[in-house]
Amino acid sequence: MAGRVFRYLGILALVALPFLVALFLMMDKKPEGLHFRAVPFAELPGWRADDLHEALPALRKSCDSMRRQPDARTLPGAKIAGTMGDWAEVCEVILSAGPESDLRSFFESAFQPLEVSLGGDTAGMFTGYYETLLKGSMAKSERYSTPLHVKPPELVSVDLGAFRSDLKGRRIAGRVQGDRLVPYYDREAIATGALDGRDLELLWVDDPVDAFFLHIQGSGRVLMEDGRLVRVGYASQNGHAYTAIGRQLIAEGAIPREEMSMQAIRAWLEANPGRVDELMNSNASYVFFRLLEDGDGPFGSANVALTAGRSLAVDMSHLALHVPVWLSATYPDPTSREAEPLPLERLMVAQDTGGAIRGEIRGDVFWGFGAEAEEIAGRMANKGRYWLLLPTPLAAKLLESQNGG
Repeated sequence: MAGRVFRYLGILALVALPFLVALFLMMDKKPEGLHFRAVPFAELPGWRADDLHEALPALRKSCDSMRRQPDARTLPGAKIAGTMGDWAEVCEVILSAGPESDLRSFFESAFQPLEVSLGGDTAGMFTGYYETLLKGSMAKSERYSTPLHVKPPELVSVDLGAFRSDLKGRRIAGRVQGDRLVPYYDREAIATGALDGRDLELLWVDDPVDAFFLHIQGSGRVLMEDGRLVRVGYASQNGHAYTAIGRQLIAEGAIPREEMSMQAIRAWLEANPGRVDELMNSNASYVFFRLLEDGDGPFGSANVALTAGRSLAVDMSHLALHVPVWLSATYPDPTSREAEPLPLERLMVAQDTGGAIRGEIRGDVFWGFGAEAEEIAGRMANKGRYWLLLPTPLAAKLLESQNGG
């Protein structure tokens, strides 16, 4: 993907700094009070009950990625988790672990849990996402008339962390116009033809609402009219901020807050076809896609295939990718919408991010593919908390830095 924008970098180097200075002045500053506290493993709810081997595929994917990168490179995201080389020793054990390995004893001897709080408050919000199913065709027709677009070659993505360390994990995107970087087309402009006639359509699907939810989920499978099942994944985004249409429907009184879910939004859109375009276009964010090869995954922002039930999307301005996280939350019972939420206490790995994932104690659980995954993810908006699991030397450094050492 990066190769498509190389020819713009020379121009960007000349024009980006004034643009970024203005942007910095407008940006909200990081909230004060993010705090880490060392705790024993016995304090983690459910620590003794989780089957840690179920997290091993996710751990291995992150470790395999880290060992193929320079030792001196920092983990992507907030600078709280050291360098790739700092993880080499623990990753060697993880990559060689087998079915009989005592992972619990290994973590207890090599890692330190760090409770995350904001101003002393440990509670946060956890949602879910999944790999959705659509119906599509490689050719436009009366039935298949909604495009999924590939990344346009003029779309430039800027890593703000390369310019200011306190903006690590933040990105913007735009297009070069003359000697300036300007915002890219928003969802409404693209929906009304801004990219037409340029052969940027990856494929066509039969339902604009399904396509909209694919933009939110970031990946999916498309059942083609010839019977093939192809996978599509996130390639890039237009740089506009994500706006939750559910929040707008709550504000209008269209859906009560306590009843809000993806399923409720779908039902409302189906019942109000005249407002579908207006509501969807209120979310200016637009995602571009690519075809994925057969195999595991969709891929997250850490550039590793996600593992259902064990990969977590986080806010990279506060957490680092590839880091193990102990999550204590709840999730909706997929068998009954009236049932009490089920406990969710397990080892996760931070391997993704998203436009709606903002906040120190905020996470999005990847649930995989299928009807059950959709049912859970669509209804999940549950309170919870988490702990970072860092190799003991790294945890000591982070605590020393936090305490002014």
